[in-house]
Amino acid sequence: MPGEEMVGRLLVARPRLVDPHFGRSVVLVLDHGDHGTLGVVLDRPMPVPVDRVLPPWHDRVARPATLFQGGPVGLDSAMGVAVLDPALPPPRGVHRVVGPFGLVDLDADPDVVLRGVVGVRIFAGHAGWGAGQLAAELAERSWFVLASRASDVLTPTADGLWRHVMRRQGGDLALLSTSPADARLN
Repeated sequence: MPGEEMVGRLLVARPRLVDPHFGRSVVLVLDHGDHGTLGVVLDRPMPVPVDRVLPPWHDRVARPATLFQGGPVGLDSAMGVAVLDPALPPPRGVHRVVGPFGLVDLDADPDVVLRGVVGVRIFAGHAGWGAGQLAAELAERSWFVLASRASDVLTPTADGLWRHVMRRQGGDLALLSTSPADARLN
């Protein structure tokens, strides 16, 4: 899938993907090209409140106000993903990625940033694939590539996001949403 068409889409782990970092995960793709792919895992809240790492953002992020593990890469860095107000240009401190999604400069004044966004989520680390790596995983049928919604980033019930995204697809994917995480329990 060409780069522009992947950015802003979701990579949704197929039930057979058992990698501990990505099993039953939903990843928002933020960059994709010949150089590789970068995204954030949307459904891995951490037991770390935002105020422990970025106190000015604690009362300004979408609930729950915890860090989310964006992936296994760069866990010592933080990335802010914003859902932008479609009626306004991105505020200072936010770079539009695609559609309603933008990246937040976490050194910017939160009050300025929030003037043009619906909500912000902060991720520790990110998911990354080297050149050709994601294409190989897609060929192995490890992921579904699905349309995203702004609400996917800001959902307060991240632990149910995989099932919710699968269910809204209808048909066979909705049926897969009911499969147990461990098929041996079926």
